[in-house]
Amino acid sequence: MGLMDGIKKAVDNVADAVSEAGHKSTAEAEHAKRDVAGDAMTPGEKASSMVNEGKENLLGGVDHAKRDVRENT
Repeated sequence: MGLMDGIKKAVDNVADAVSEAGHKSTAEAEHAKRDVAGDAMTPGEKASSMVNEGKENLLGGVDHAKRDVRENT
């Protein structure tokens, strides 16, 4: 691997780490929103929040997996 490949790999890893952190914090915020609002949320709002939390966790997992694959190739 050349110097430029190493730099690109490092930049891509940092970008994916930042993206993963953003997705994970958004998922945590969705969970906290349900904890705080509790029964004030309608069942539809709770379901939507749970779906959003799951989506953000999934997207964060994808970013993590991309870094793992990049490191092992």
